[in-house]
Amino acid sequence: MVKTYVIDTNVLIQAPYAMQCFEENQVVLPLVVLEELDGLKKADGERGANARRAIRFLEKLRGRGDLLQGVPLDNGGFLRVEANCVDVELPESLPEDKADNRILKVCRGIEREGIPTVLVTKDLVLRIKAQIMGLEAEDFSTEQVIPEEEQYCGRIQCYVPEERFKEFKKKGVSCSELYLSDEEGNRSCPELTENEFVILKADQSLKKTHLGRVKGTKVVPLEYQKSEPYGVSPRNAGQYFLQEALMQPAKDAPLVIVKGMAGTAKTFYSLAVGLEKIVNNPTKEYRRILICRPNAQFDSDIGFLPGDEQEKISPLMRPIIDNLEQLIDSNEQERYRDERELQGKIEEIFNRGIIQTEAMNFIRGRSFVNTYLIIDEAQNMTPNQVKGIITRAGKGTKIILLGDPNQIDKPFLDERTNGLSYASEYMKGSPLCWQITMTTEECERSDLAMDAVRRL
Repeated sequence: MVKTYVIDTNVLIQAPYAMQCFEENQVVLPLVVLEELDGLKKADGERGANARRAIRFLEKLRGRGDLLQGVPLDNGGFLRVEANCVDVELPESLPEDKADNRILKVCRGIEREGIPTVLVTKDLVLRIKAQIMGLEAEDFSTEQVIPEEEQYCGRIQCYVPEERFKEFKKKGVSCSELYLSDEEGNRSCPELTENEFVILKADQSLKKTHLGRVKGTKVVPLEYQKSEPYGVSPRNAGQYFLQEALMQPAKDAPLVIVKGMAGTAKTFYSLAVGLEKIVNNPTKEYRRILICRPNAQFDSDIGFLPGDEQEKISPLMRPIIDNLEQLIDSNEQERYRDERELQGKIEEIFNRGIIQTEAMNFIRGRSFVNTYLIIDEAQNMTPNQVKGIITRAGKGTKIILLGDPNQIDKPFLDERTNGLSYASEYMKGSPLCWQITMTTEECERSDLAMDAVRRL
């Protein structure tokens, strides 16, 4: 049965192509949505760009016919602008001058004509209002990935026969030799993904483990297990895997996706490897480290802040400075005795152009060559933004996406619709993408932080 989908403005602001995602059904845009798009078209950043893109698509459709009567879409659907339903009554508690409530009036008006109607919005409160009024409402699900607990984590623990375990460091092991075992001892074959990290356990001596990575039809040993980038040594299996992915040259691992809670050394290790590649061992593989840290409120207000670009984004980069302080001076006893000297060392790194920082708004439209690009807090990016970043990678560039899907600050994003999770699921299995999810037990921040993780 053909349905009618009424689209809210926030759907188009996050996914301007959404009007083409409803197959052979009817798409309705309330007139108030056009008004809101018009008000957003001059906005800076992603919101303004997506509003303009949606408006340009509507202008293209206008050339096909009267939008009030409806025009056909390329996918077989039908789109129209709804300017009527002004006389539809709402409950007294819902003021009619509010944009969201005007959208509800359109839904109610169409439904009264006997047409199955669904409101599509990313606004949770609006979906609740719709339910109160007896209207069907849903989230825009095209960009949704599977629930977080089912998402790809980039690592797996498997068992291997004792004789194969002993040969692993020299020969690796065939993927067909690996197996899983449940509590009752039943064996099953694991589903392995290219570049997936593996903790191998010998089936006759469970205390022995090897760390490896899926490469084709084999699991091979880690290449950089004994490395200490910028003097940093891995403390757990997750950090060994993280180090392996980051140390690989850009031609083999141009995209690294790291998920995990705060304190698992995601940013710290990424900076350590970047500094190792450029400062300690200048192989000319990268020209610089470029760091971007998206922030929901900041990205929209950057134009109103005083100062130049670097002064505007400096508040966002303070966590980066905190990590640099620990990397530049590894002696915890002496590190803060001379704050001015420590600050001078950090400023020198920035002054020499070894590390550069930029706001997300200023990355649009650029291409990066021979750059070690760190996107911190990537869970605050939309799928459209993360696609834009990855497709900007030029020759010799390595992109590292870091973040925690449980710490999202941006409205209308959640664990299933944020750019980090989106990239993780859709890039799964690519030979050019290496992924690792750090576990809660791998938090290395402090005893208090670890205790809080367990208790809170």
